[in-house]
Amino acid sequence: MFKEGSVFERWGARVIEIAEPVPVNDATFEVEVIHSPIPVVVDFYAVWCAPCRVTESIVRDLSARLAGRVKFATVNIDEAAAVTRSYGIYSIPTFLFLEYGHERGREVGPVGPVEFRSILKRVFAPSPPAPSAGRPASR
Repeated sequence: MFKEGSVFERWGARVIEIAEPVPVNDATFEVEVIHSPIPVVVDFYAVWCAPCRVTESIVRDLSARLAGRVKFATVNIDEAAAVTRSYGIYSIPTFLFLEYGHERGREVGPVGPVEFRSILKRVFAPSPPAPSAGRPASR
């Protein structure tokens, strides 16, 4: 069902590169998304949603291109009411960007491929190191 790539270790966890979005629901959300060792983009959608169908190919393409670096998960809002409600999803498509189980960003509405890549870079960019306490800033 899923195209699997290489298996590797990241932060002490075994990661299997999956080149397609992973469908998740109320029962699998915690394992697949919250406990993921890599950042996750969650696509909240419905099969009857026309804008969701437009972004589906973009999500699939990015999932293949970023396999092993970013995980893409899909949540059908009609089949995962608890997760949908807990994240306050009222419009679809909605994309949540999570890292270590914490929401780093959210985008509501259809997003084009160029804009989606820009959002990914902005949301999952490494944070700059904090200045050292007690040391004056260099001039």
